[in-house]
Amino acid sequence: MKKFLVLLFFLSLSCNKDSVIDTPEGMVWVSKKTFLLGAKNADKYAMPREKPAHKVTVDGFYIDITEVTNKQFEQFIKSTNYITVAERKIDWDEIKKQLPLNTSKPHDSILQPGSLIFNKNIDVVVNMNNYNQWWTWKVGANWKHPEGPESSLLGKENYPVVHIALEDALAYCKWANRRLPTEAEWESAALGTNNNTIYTWGNNSEELNFKANTWQGQFPTKNESKDGYELIAPVMSYPPNSIGLYDMTGNVWEITSDLFNVNYYRHIDISKTILNPKGAKTSYSPSNPYEKEYVMKGGSFLCHVSYCASFRISAKMGFAVDSGSDHMGFRTIATKEMLLKN
Repeated sequence: MKKFLVLLFFLSLSCNKDSVIDTPEGMVWVSKKTFLLGAKNADKYAMPREKPAHKVTVDGFYIDITEVTNKQFEQFIKSTNYITVAERKIDWDEIKKQLPLNTSKPHDSILQPGSLIFNKNIDVVVNMNNYNQWWTWKVGANWKHPEGPESSLLGKENYPVVHIALEDALAYCKWANRRLPTEAEWESAALGTNNNTIYTWGNNSEELNFKANTWQGQFPTKNESKDGYELIAPVMSYPPNSIGLYDMTGNVWEITSDLFNVNYYRHIDISKTILNPKGAKTSYSPSNPYEKEYVMKGGSFLCHVSYCASFRISAKMGFAVDSGSDHMGFRTIATKEMLLKN
């Protein structure tokens, strides 16, 4: 009997040893937690789509310490020869399926591969609800040429990769044996060791300029750059949150796997804690009813109180699946199950 017990003891040690997983390089573990997902009571900037807040429990996972960088994305491109959406020929027949009937076809000079970039030269804004005033379709803009065909990544290896569409992010995830976070997983990571705070560092809004890359001054005509950067910044330029994650607030928006639906929270049962929510089953946004949109989180270098105030953990906006911009990127997660299968 004693020999049998000793044998069982060593077998258990062997099994435990096999189940131990080293934290992947460049990632950090986010422990399982129960927390309040959505708008916090004291958040004066909370939008209706962030309400009502509700309790969720999210299992533990690993997440990238930073947003995926140009250097990391370039490794993926070299390994796979992948061509991003912004580099591909535009198919008008596909695009018009997502537009109102009888929408006129733009001139061929516009229907060229490219992406959206922020117009840095805007002087006057007539209507803050018309965001087309500060966005420009730039032919030739893509991840390799973030400001247009004459720009490059020289000296920007450690900047977040931008001009990434959902399809591009998913392709990277497949190559890296990762996946995109759900909105709930993203908020769990952004909270760090907290369970109910407005910002990644707590509830003090006065720390914003020291903790994140956002807009200061008058949006979108004057950026005072009090935080050290006028536009996008290298990753890790600002302090991490309580578990060592950088730029969960500001710099670039981050893609999640959840569909964007402004009514989602109002239609779920919040009488009990929800385990590992995966978002809405359908997409809906009254401002963009013809396109399927997904949730992006974290805000960007363009966020300002007069515009979107999306430097809050619960803040979210929708993005179309077939396009990117110069203020949207992504980071990935991995679970222990995913790593064990690899």
